[in-house]
Amino acid sequence: MSFKVLKNSGRSLARLGELKTRHGVIQTPFFMPIATRGSVKALTADDLRELKAQIVLANTYHLFLKPGLKVLKKAGGLHKFMDWPGPILTDSGGFQVFSLKDKNNSQSGLVKLNAKGVEFKSVYDGSRHLFTPKKVLEIQAVIGSDIRMVLDVCSPARSSKNRAAKDLSLTLKWAAQSRKQKTKALVFGIVQGALHKDLRLKSASELVKLNFDGYAVGGLAVGESVREMYEVLDYTVPELPENKPHYLMGVGYPEQIIEAVKRGIDMFDCVIPTREARHGRLYLPNSKGYTTVNIKAEKFARDASPINAKSELKELRHYSKAYLRHLFSVGEPLALRLSTLNNLEFYLKLMSEIRGKIKSNKL
Repeated sequence: MSFKVLKNSGRSLARLGELKTRHGVIQTPFFMPIATRGSVKALTADDLRELKAQIVLANTYHLFLKPGLKVLKKAGGLHKFMDWPGPILTDSGGFQVFSLKDKNNSQSGLVKLNAKGVEFKSVYDGSRHLFTPKKVLEIQAVIGSDIRMVLDVCSPARSSKNRAAKDLSLTLKWAAQSRKQKTKALVFGIVQGALHKDLRLKSASELVKLNFDGYAVGGLAVGESVREMYEVLDYTVPELPENKPHYLMGVGYPEQIIEAVKRGIDMFDCVIPTREARHGRLYLPNSKGYTTVNIKAEKFARDASPINAKSELKELRHYSKAYLRHLFSVGEPLALRLSTLNNLEFYLKLMSEIRGKIKSNKL
Protein backbone atom coordinates (compact mmCIF):
# COMPACT_ATOMS: atom_id res chain seq x y z
CA MET A 1 0.00 0.00 0.00
CA SER A 2 1.52 3.30 -1.08
CA PHE A 3 0.92 6.71 -2.63
CA LYS A 4 2.90 8.16 -5.49
CA VAL A 5 2.64 11.58 -7.10
CA LEU A 6 2.82 11.04 -10.86
CA LYS A 7 2.68 14.66 -12.00
CA ASN A 8 2.55 18.12 -10.46
CA SER A 9 0.65 20.82 -12.31
CA GLY A 10 2.64 23.76 -13.59
CA ARG A 11 -0.30 26.09 -12.94
CA SER A 12 -1.38 25.27 -9.38
CA LEU A 13 -0.82 22.84 -6.50
CA ALA A 14 -2.92 20.22 -8.29
CA ARG A 15 -1.29 16.85 -8.78
CA LEU A 16 -1.95 13.47 -10.34
CA GLY A 17 -1.35 10.50 -8.12
CA GLU A 18 -1.74 6.80 -7.63
CA LEU A 19 -2.95 5.34 -4.34
CA LYS A 20 -2.42 1.62 -3.88
CA THR A 21 -4.72 -0.26 -1.50
CA ARG A 22 -5.41 -3.91 -0.72
CA HIS A 23 -8.39 -3.85 -3.07
CA GLY A 24 -6.96 -1.95 -5.98
CA VAL A 25 -5.14 1.09 -7.28
CA ILE A 26 -6.95 4.44 -7.29
CA GLN A 27 -6.10 7.31 -9.63
CA THR A 28 -6.12 10.68 -7.86
CA PRO A 29 -7.80 13.13 -7.56
CA PHE A 30 -10.94 11.07 -6.96
CA PHE A 31 -14.47 11.30 -5.57
CA MET A 32 -16.04 8.71 -3.27
CA PRO A 33 -19.76 7.92 -3.61
CA ILE A 34 -21.38 7.67 -0.18
CA ALA A 35 -22.37 4.14 0.86
CA THR A 36 -23.18 5.04 4.46
CA ARG A 37 -24.81 1.77 5.51
CA GLY A 38 -23.10 -0.41 2.92
CA SER A 39 -25.13 0.84 -0.03
CA VAL A 40 -25.16 3.89 -2.26
CA LYS A 41 -28.85 4.74 -2.01
CA ALA A 42 -30.91 3.31 -4.91
CA LEU A 43 -27.88 1.67 -6.59
CA THR A 44 -26.27 -1.76 -6.64
CA ALA A 45 -22.57 -2.58 -6.66
CA ASP A 46 -22.93 -3.44 -10.36
CA ASP A 47 -24.19 0.10 -10.96
CA LEU A 48 -21.08 1.49 -9.26
CA ARG A 49 -18.87 -0.68 -11.43
CA GLU A 50 -20.65 0.53 -14.55
CA LEU A 51 -20.18 4.12 -13.37
CA LYS A 52 -16.45 3.37 -13.00
CA ALA A 53 -16.38 4.36 -9.36
CA GLN A 54 -12.92 3.67 -7.96
CA ILE A 55 -13.80 3.62 -4.25
CA VAL A 56 -16.79 4.10 -1.96
CA LEU A 57 -17.16 5.55 1.54
CA ALA A 58 -19.01 3.78 4.35
CA ASN A 59 -19.80 4.86 7.90
CA THR A 60 -18.39 3.16 10.97
CA TYR A 61 -21.10 4.40 13.35
CA HIS A 62 -24.04 3.22 11.25
CA LEU A 63 -22.51 -0.16 10.37
CA PHE A 64 -21.57 -0.76 14.01
CA LEU A 65 -25.20 -0.33 15.05
CA LYS A 66 -26.75 -2.10 12.04
CA PRO A 67 -26.13 -4.74 10.86
CA GLY A 68 -23.57 -5.01 13.69
CA LEU A 69 -20.17 -6.62 13.97
CA LYS A 70 -21.43 -10.21 14.27
CA VAL A 71 -23.18 -10.01 10.92
CA LEU A 72 -20.21 -8.33 9.26
CA LYS A 73 -17.81 -10.92 10.65
CA LYS A 74 -19.97 -13.77 9.40
CA ALA A 75 -20.19 -12.14 5.98
CA GLY A 76 -16.43 -11.81 5.78
CA GLY A 77 -16.42 -8.03 5.88
CA LEU A 78 -18.22 -5.27 4.03
CA HIS A 79 -16.65 -6.01 0.64
CA LYS A 80 -18.33 -9.40 0.48
CA PHE A 81 -21.47 -8.24 2.27
CA MET A 82 -22.21 -5.55 -0.35
CA ASP A 83 -20.53 -7.34 -3.28
CA TRP A 84 -18.07 -4.49 -3.86
CA PRO A 85 -14.58 -5.61 -5.00
CA GLY A 86 -12.95 -2.18 -4.93
CA PRO A 87 -11.45 -0.11 -2.12
CA ILE A 88 -13.58 1.18 0.76
CA LEU A 89 -12.88 4.13 3.05
CA THR A 90 -14.60 4.26 6.42
CA ASP A 91 -14.82 7.36 8.55
CA SER A 92 -14.57 6.91 12.32
CA GLY A 93 -18.24 7.63 12.99
CA GLY A 94 -17.28 10.42 15.35
CA PHE A 95 -18.98 13.13 13.32
CA GLN A 96 -22.25 11.19 13.32
CA VAL A 97 -22.01 10.59 17.08
CA PHE A 98 -21.39 14.26 17.84
CA SER A 99 -24.29 15.17 15.57
CA LEU A 100 -26.85 13.06 17.44
CA LYS A 101 -29.94 14.99 18.46
CA ASP A 102 -33.21 13.92 20.06
CA LYS A 103 -36.69 14.93 18.90
CA ASN A 104 -36.25 18.24 20.74
CA ASN A 105 -33.02 18.94 18.83
CA SER A 106 -30.98 18.38 21.98
CA GLN A 107 -27.89 16.27 22.66
CA SER A 108 -28.75 15.97 26.34
CA GLY A 109 -28.32 12.38 27.44
CA LEU A 110 -27.35 11.14 23.97
CA VAL A 111 -23.65 12.06 23.86
CA LYS A 112 -21.02 12.32 26.59
CA LEU A 113 -17.47 13.34 25.78
CA ASN A 114 -14.47 12.52 27.98
CA ALA A 115 -10.74 11.92 27.69
CA LYS A 116 -11.27 8.25 26.85
CA GLY A 117 -13.63 8.82 23.97
CA VAL A 118 -17.25 9.58 23.27
CA GLU A 119 -20.17 7.74 24.84
CA PHE A 120 -23.47 7.72 23.01
CA LYS A 121 -26.92 6.21 23.06
CA SER A 122 -28.13 4.16 20.08
CA VAL A 123 -30.96 5.82 18.19
CA TYR A 124 -32.34 2.34 17.48
CA ASP A 125 -32.69 0.73 20.91
CA GLY A 126 -31.30 3.21 23.45
CA SER A 127 -28.29 1.03 24.31
CA ARG A 128 -25.15 2.90 25.35
CA HIS A 129 -21.78 2.53 23.63
CA LEU A 130 -18.31 4.02 23.97
CA PHE A 131 -16.20 4.91 20.96
CA THR A 132 -12.50 5.16 21.81
CA PRO A 133 -9.59 5.63 19.38
CA LYS A 134 -8.81 1.92 19.68
CA LYS A 135 -12.44 0.81 19.43
CA VAL A 136 -13.22 2.66 16.18
CA LEU A 137 -10.17 1.14 14.48
CA GLU A 138 -11.18 -2.32 15.72
CA ILE A 139 -14.64 -1.79 14.26
CA GLN A 140 -13.14 -0.67 10.95
CA ALA A 141 -10.96 -3.79 10.96
CA VAL A 142 -14.11 -5.94 11.14
CA ILE A 143 -15.63 -3.90 8.33
CA GLY A 144 -12.43 -4.58 6.41
CA SER A 145 -12.01 -1.13 4.93
CA ASP A 146 -8.86 -0.18 3.05
CA ILE A 147 -8.60 3.38 4.39
CA ARG A 148 -9.54 4.09 8.01
CA MET A 149 -10.07 7.42 9.72
CA VAL A 150 -9.08 8.09 13.33
CA LEU A 151 -11.52 9.30 15.98
CA ASP A 152 -11.53 13.09 16.22
CA VAL A 153 -13.60 15.99 17.53
CA CYS A 154 -15.12 18.06 14.74
CA SER A 155 -15.44 21.58 16.15
CA PRO A 156 -18.23 23.76 14.76
CA ALA A 157 -16.85 26.28 12.25
CA ARG A 158 -17.66 29.26 14.47
CA SER A 159 -16.15 27.70 17.60
CA SER A 160 -14.46 30.04 20.05
CA LYS A 161 -10.69 29.78 20.32
CA ASN A 162 -11.04 28.17 23.74
CA ARG A 163 -13.56 25.58 22.56
CA ALA A 164 -11.57 24.73 19.43
CA ALA A 165 -8.34 24.41 21.43
CA LYS A 166 -9.95 21.96 23.88
CA ASP A 167 -11.37 19.92 21.02
CA LEU A 168 -8.02 19.87 19.25
CA SER A 169 -6.25 18.70 22.40
CA LEU A 170 -8.48 15.63 22.46
CA THR A 171 -8.14 15.10 18.71
CA LEU A 172 -4.33 15.06 18.94
CA LYS A 173 -4.35 12.82 22.00
CA TRP A 174 -6.63 10.35 20.26
CA ALA A 175 -4.53 10.52 17.08
CA ALA A 176 -1.43 9.50 19.02
CA GLN A 177 -3.32 6.59 20.58
CA SER A 178 -4.64 5.53 17.17
CA ARG A 179 -1.16 5.46 15.68
CA LYS A 180 -0.12 2.81 18.19
CA GLN A 181 -2.68 0.36 16.82
CA LYS A 182 -1.30 -2.19 14.39
CA THR A 183 -3.20 -2.53 11.13
CA LYS A 184 -2.65 -3.64 7.56
CA ALA A 185 -4.87 -0.86 6.25
CA LEU A 186 -4.10 2.80 5.56
CA VAL A 187 -4.85 5.08 8.52
CA PHE A 188 -5.42 8.82 8.07
CA GLY A 189 -5.08 11.60 10.62
CA ILE A 190 -7.53 14.51 10.57
CA VAL A 191 -6.53 18.18 10.81
CA GLN A 192 -8.92 20.18 12.99
CA GLY A 193 -8.90 23.63 14.58
CA ALA A 194 -12.05 25.33 13.26
CA LEU A 195 -11.21 28.70 11.62
CA HIS A 196 -8.23 29.44 13.87
CA LYS A 197 -5.04 29.45 11.80
CA ASP A 198 -2.63 28.78 14.66
CA LEU A 199 -4.67 25.78 15.79
CA ARG A 200 -4.88 24.39 12.27
CA LEU A 201 -1.12 24.72 11.83
CA LYS A 202 -0.50 23.11 15.21
CA SER A 203 -2.81 20.26 14.29
CA ALA A 204 -1.05 19.67 10.98
CA SER A 205 2.40 19.82 12.57
CA GLU A 206 1.58 17.34 15.35
CA LEU A 207 -0.15 14.92 12.99
CA VAL A 208 2.74 14.94 10.54
CA LYS A 209 5.06 13.90 13.39
CA LEU A 210 2.90 10.80 13.82
CA ASN A 211 3.56 9.80 10.20
CA PHE A 212 0.05 8.81 9.15
CA ASP A 213 -0.54 7.15 5.77
CA GLY A 214 -2.60 10.17 4.66
CA TYR A 215 -4.02 13.40 5.99
CA ALA A 216 -7.56 14.71 5.96
CA VAL A 217 -8.70 18.28 6.46
CA GLY A 218 -11.83 18.03 8.58
CA GLY A 219 -14.22 20.51 10.12
CA LEU A 220 -14.97 22.35 6.89
CA ALA A 221 -18.25 22.69 4.98
CA VAL A 222 -19.91 22.87 8.41
CA GLY A 223 -21.07 26.47 8.43
CA GLU A 224 -18.19 28.62 7.30
CA SER A 225 -18.19 30.61 4.06
CA VAL A 226 -16.62 29.20 0.90
CA ARG A 227 -13.97 31.93 1.08
CA GLU A 228 -13.07 30.88 4.62
CA MET A 229 -12.83 27.25 3.54
CA TYR A 230 -10.40 28.15 0.77
CA GLU A 231 -8.33 30.23 3.20
CA VAL A 232 -7.99 27.26 5.56
CA LEU A 233 -6.83 25.09 2.65
CA ASP A 234 -4.40 27.77 1.47
CA TYR A 235 -2.41 27.71 4.69
CA THR A 236 -3.03 24.11 5.79
CA VAL A 237 -2.34 21.93 2.74
CA PRO A 238 1.24 23.23 2.23
CA GLU A 239 2.01 21.94 5.74
CA LEU A 240 1.07 18.38 4.81
CA PRO A 241 3.63 15.92 3.37
CA GLU A 242 3.75 16.02 -0.42
CA ASN A 243 4.24 12.25 -0.56
CA LYS A 244 0.99 11.51 1.28
CA PRO A 245 -2.62 11.81 0.00
CA HIS A 246 -4.63 14.87 1.06
CA TYR A 247 -8.35 14.40 1.76
CA LEU A 248 -10.94 17.17 2.11
CA MET A 249 -13.84 15.66 4.03
CA GLY A 250 -17.45 16.35 3.06
CA VAL A 251 -16.88 18.67 0.07
CA GLY A 252 -18.63 19.60 -2.10
CA TYR A 253 -20.11 21.33 -5.14
CA PRO A 254 -18.26 20.87 -8.46
CA GLU A 255 -16.64 24.31 -8.41
CA GLN A 256 -15.47 23.75 -4.82
CA ILE A 257 -13.87 20.45 -5.79
CA ILE A 258 -12.01 22.13 -8.66
CA GLU A 259 -10.75 24.91 -6.39
CA ALA A 260 -9.68 22.40 -3.74
CA VAL A 261 -7.78 20.33 -6.32
CA LYS A 262 -5.91 23.51 -7.28
CA ARG A 263 -4.91 23.78 -3.63
CA GLY A 264 -3.46 20.27 -3.50
CA ILE A 265 -6.40 18.09 -2.44
CA ASP A 266 -6.54 14.53 -3.81
CA MET A 267 -9.65 12.96 -2.25
CA PHE A 268 -13.27 14.02 -1.88
CA ASP A 269 -16.60 12.74 -0.60
CA CYS A 270 -19.97 14.43 -0.33
CA VAL A 271 -23.67 13.61 -0.07
CA ILE A 272 -24.58 16.35 -2.56
CA PRO A 273 -24.91 14.27 -5.78
CA THR A 274 -26.93 11.47 -4.18
CA ARG A 275 -29.01 13.56 -1.78
CA GLU A 276 -29.95 16.13 -4.38
CA ALA A 277 -30.77 13.34 -6.83
CA ARG A 278 -33.40 12.07 -4.40
CA HIS A 279 -34.97 15.53 -4.41
CA GLY A 280 -35.06 15.71 -8.19
CA ARG A 281 -32.13 18.05 -8.73
CA LEU A 282 -30.04 16.89 -11.67
CA TYR A 283 -26.49 17.88 -12.56
CA LEU A 284 -26.11 18.17 -16.34
CA PRO A 285 -23.02 19.14 -18.36
CA ASN A 286 -23.09 22.18 -20.63
CA SER A 287 -20.65 24.46 -22.43
CA LYS A 288 -19.91 26.39 -19.23
CA GLY A 289 -19.29 23.25 -17.19
CA TYR A 290 -22.64 22.28 -15.76
CA THR A 291 -26.12 23.35 -14.89
CA THR A 292 -28.67 22.03 -12.42
CA VAL A 293 -32.35 21.50 -13.12
CA ASN A 294 -35.33 20.63 -10.95
CA ILE A 295 -36.74 17.73 -12.91
CA LYS A 296 -39.98 17.97 -10.89
CA ALA A 297 -40.79 21.31 -12.52
CA GLU A 298 -43.90 21.54 -14.69
CA LYS A 299 -41.87 22.58 -17.73
CA PHE A 300 -40.49 19.03 -18.03
CA ALA A 301 -43.94 17.38 -18.12
CA ARG A 302 -43.80 17.02 -21.92
CA ASP A 303 -40.05 17.20 -22.48
CA ALA A 304 -39.26 14.19 -24.67
CA SER A 305 -35.50 14.82 -24.72
CA PRO A 306 -33.23 12.27 -22.98
CA ILE A 307 -32.43 12.68 -19.32
CA ASN A 308 -28.81 13.06 -20.42
CA ALA A 309 -28.04 12.68 -24.10
CA LYS A 310 -24.27 12.68 -23.41
CA SER A 311 -24.41 9.90 -20.84
CA GLU A 312 -22.56 6.62 -21.27
CA LEU A 313 -25.47 4.86 -19.57
CA LYS A 314 -28.23 3.65 -21.87
CA GLU A 315 -30.94 4.31 -19.25
CA LEU A 316 -30.12 8.01 -19.17
CA ARG A 317 -30.02 8.23 -22.96
CA HIS A 318 -33.17 6.16 -23.43
CA TYR A 319 -35.60 7.59 -20.86
CA SER A 320 -36.96 11.10 -21.28
CA LYS A 321 -37.05 13.98 -18.85
CA ALA A 322 -40.85 13.79 -18.99
CA TYR A 323 -40.73 10.16 -17.92
CA LEU A 324 -38.39 10.91 -15.02
CA ARG A 325 -40.62 13.78 -13.90
CA HIS A 326 -43.60 11.43 -14.04
CA LEU A 327 -41.79 8.88 -11.86
CA PHE A 328 -41.12 11.53 -9.22
CA SER A 329 -44.70 12.80 -9.36
CA VAL A 330 -46.16 9.38 -8.59
CA GLY A 331 -43.47 8.31 -6.12
CA GLU A 332 -41.93 5.50 -8.17
CA PRO A 333 -38.54 4.33 -6.76
CA LEU A 334 -37.08 4.17 -10.27
CA ALA A 335 -36.93 7.96 -10.15
CA LEU A 336 -34.33 7.76 -7.38
CA ARG A 337 -32.22 5.24 -9.28
CA LEU A 338 -32.16 7.21 -12.55
CA SER A 339 -31.44 10.56 -10.93
CA THR A 340 -28.71 9.06 -8.71
CA LEU A 341 -27.06 7.41 -11.71
CA ASN A 342 -27.11 10.75 -13.49
CA ASN A 343 -25.55 12.76 -10.68
CA LEU A 344 -22.88 10.25 -9.75
CA GLU A 345 -21.90 9.85 -13.38
CA PHE A 346 -21.52 13.63 -13.57
CA TYR A 347 -19.30 13.76 -10.47
CA LEU A 348 -17.13 10.83 -11.51
CA LYS A 349 -16.70 12.22 -15.01
CA LEU A 350 -15.79 15.57 -13.47
CA MET A 351 -12.92 13.91 -11.62
CA SER A 352 -11.78 12.17 -14.81
CA GLU A 353 -11.81 15.52 -16.61
CA ILE A 354 -9.87 17.11 -13.75
CA ARG A 355 -7.21 14.41 -14.01
CA GLY A 356 -7.00 15.03 -17.75
CA LYS A 357 -6.58 18.79 -17.25
CA ILE A 358 -3.80 18.28 -14.71
CA LYS A 359 -2.05 15.93 -17.11
CA SER A 360 -2.19 18.55 -19.87
CA ASN A 361 -1.28 21.44 -17.54
CA LYS A 362 -4.65 23.13 -17.95
CA LEU A 363 -5.52 23.18 -14.23
